[in-house]
Amino acid sequence: MDRLVAADAVRLAALVSLVVGLPAYGGVAGAVFFLVLGGTVVPRAFSAPGALDATYCLTILVAAWAAVLDWYVAVPWLDVVVHAAATGLIAALVQFVLVRVGMASAAETALRLPRTAVMVLTAATGTALAVVWELGEWFGHTYLDSRIQVGYDDTIGDLAAGMVGALVAGVALGSGLLLRGARR
Repeated sequence: MDRLVAADAVRLAALVSLVVGLPAYGGVAGAVFFLVLGGTVVPRAFSAPGALDATYCLTILVAAWAAVLDWYVAVPWLDVVVHAAATGLIAALVQFVLVRVGMASAAETALRLPRTAVMVLTAATGTALAVVWELGEWFGHTYLDSRIQVGYDDTIGDLAAGMVGALVAGVALGSGLLLRGARR
């Protein structure tokens, strides 16, 4: 087994969140925490750089708790911030995984494509993921729990924030910033 890394503490917190959240907050919360727990395993499985691993894991765990505890209702701007950060980090992680599985080529610390291409690919990936996220929110609201916040303004704001976050992640990937410390 690899040595423990900082993000392993967040993975443990995700597991505890599932164990505590399911009985305390119900099935929808349990499903959210289950998805988060699964999501936190991905960067570990692909040996993502520590900063990307920890930031990604912490962001999706905070996003889940914010939804479960209605922080998005109490602090309306938080939803847009979380969508920007989470979508950008997820898009960056997807690009990193594509390199790891050989679907994209990489140099030691950056994707081996022109920076503009990396930005466009990451932004496109993030945009597609933001759409899937919003479809999931709509499905959850329509079929599982009407307390899940949806609406035109919410959806468009979330999509725009996700696109901005993915573009920022693309710039960071293009410059090699997010992949520093990555093992070959």
